[in-house]
Amino acid sequence: MTELYQRYRHSMRQFVKFAVVGGTGVLVNMLVAVVMNRLNGGSANAQNIVWAIPGTPFNIRFTALVWIGGFLVANLYNFQLNRWWTFKSAAAAGWWKEFWPFLAVGSAAAAVGLVIKIALTNPSSPVFLPEPWFHEEAGIHSREYWSQLIAIVITMPINFVVNKLWTFRSVRRA
Repeated sequence: MTELYQRYRHSMRQFVKFAVVGGTGVLVNMLVAVVMNRLNGGSANAQNIVWAIPGTPFNIRFTALVWIGGFLVANLYNFQLNRWWTFKSAAAAGWWKEFWPFLAVGSAAAAVGLVIKIALTNPSSPVFLPEPWFHEEAGIHSREYWSQLIAIVITMPINFVVNKLWTFRSVRRA
């Protein structure tokens, strides 16, 4: 067990730092979600259709814009903090060289997260967050916010592994 700890100690420390950065990034993401929803009249309006997708029965709802906005702001915040503190890669690789892979990984995770969020907020979905606990009358019970948080938590571990092995590979230990 000691040998296993010695071998993976550095990665475990990085994972903890990544989780701390991710945790503060969740706060940034949720703050963006709250601000965007408030500007739209509250989370009760999150399911409002922003535009229909031509030629299909599908549409884009405000909740998707909230997800994308929160992701973009938090992704930039997380990238900079991970680059500087978690992986200490600022001296090893150029900012843009690491940013594009980080954005690509985050975008893939965000796409999965958006599917999760939509599934949790769509009444016809088998994983719809049920009433009476989840509703839009009180922020702590908001299906909109809980689905955002759950999707982030589900996608975080994959995000760490891919970013460690690909984005910040210039500082990866052998």
